[in-house]
Amino acid sequence: MIFKKQGRVQKSTGSWYSVSTDTEQIYQCRLKGVFRNKGIKTTNPIAVGDIVDIEIESSDNTGIITNIHPRTNYIIRKATKLSKSTHIIASNVEQVIIIVSLVQPRTSTGFIDRILATAEAYHIPTVIVFNKTDLYDENVLMQLHNLRSNYESIGYKTIQTSAITGDGLKNLKHILKDQISLLSGHSGVGKSAIINKIDPNLNLKTGQISDYHLKGMHTTTFATMFPLSFGGNVIDTPGIKEFGLVEFEKVALGQRFPEIRCLMKDCKFNNCVHLNEPGCAVIAAVKNGEIAEYRYENYLNMLNSI
Repeated sequence: MIFKKQGRVQKSTGSWYSVSTDTEQIYQCRLKGVFRNKGIKTTNPIAVGDIVDIEIESSDNTGIITNIHPRTNYIIRKATKLSKSTHIIASNVEQVIIIVSLVQPRTSTGFIDRILATAEAYHIPTVIVFNKTDLYDENVLMQLHNLRSNYESIGYKTIQTSAITGDGLKNLKHILKDQISLLSGHSGVGKSAIINKIDPNLNLKTGQISDYHLKGMHTTTFATMFPLSFGGNVIDTPGIKEFGLVEFEKVALGQRFPEIRCLMKDCKFNNCVHLNEPGCAVIAAVKNGEIAEYRYENYLNMLNSI
């Protein structure tokens, strides 16, 4: 006998998908025949967070995914091994939490800004979490202050945390409560460690830092959604080394930078990409110190990669 249910994908291992139903029952499911994702050519036709229809085979409690519901949003990037393909990290998320560190390993602002721009494309709220503050010396704390001030001035929420001292964890718990949150960041920045501190019931695997490269070693193999005991869900993702942009057009990239977006109307030309055009309000703002130079440089790097 076959039962039909609707659920949300909580984990994808490539060929099998863990699907949770409204009764919190989890079924291991596979795709039915040749499954074509509606207009999106990606390495993964099904992503964590997808709402799907499944048919349950009562004999062994496994299921078949027969339909994927339209996505409200998704976070997508270039596939790591196939430069012409794309990979959906997660879908139907309510906020993105970027976990970064200014030491061991250091997260570049270029990486931060690429994720911010991608989230902006789908109007997904984003919070920047500066982790490992217990390791910051006086110089790094000054960098932290400057970065937080700049990102907050353009509308982003930032917090600082430490799994060792507990700094900022109550604030982060409040942010995560009752939300579907995508956690993203490099390997080794402490994503799993701070989530374990916030909700010890999860007991996520944590990794060590390579002494040779001072970079994190992968501990999360597949993106996985975990329910939080205090309400909400977090999607823990494999550490990302690079974040390649997709589905962007050069003339629209400025729309993904809040400080550029508000000045675009003042540019002399409607199709200005803020590179070297005369009468560009954005270039003038950079020279006047109204736009952070590093943000503009990251914008130019993204423009060049499109």
